[in-house]
Amino acid sequence: MPAYAIAHLRNATPHPEIAEYIERITATFEPYGGRFLVHATPHETKEGSWPGGVVVIGFPGIAEARAWWDSPAYQEIAPLRSRHIEGDIILVEGVAEDYDPATTAKAMREALAE
Repeated sequence: MPAYAIAHLRNATPHPEIAEYIERITATFEPYGGRFLVHATPHETKEGSWPGGVVVIGFPGIAEARAWWDSPAYQEIAPLRSRHIEGDIILVEGVAEDYDPATTAKAMREALAE
């Protein structure tokens, strides 16, 4: 199943280290089958508050996403970002192509009926 690295980045302070991070990040995730799905694009908040930006990197699976995050190549450049941008970053596994939310709802209803 696909997996994603999702970043909610806030309070970015322009700095040459951020430019270097952006220049180098692709080389850190490509060996793990990663690719940008969302990067430096505007977003539209429909509910709640979401100040800042969104980055989504797709991977073939959660093992690849974890291997990228833990890799020496990524860990070497991560401080270039974290010194200048606040944020929350998660790794999350996607759902199978045949995922049916009705199955989840059914299981929930059955659990509530017990």
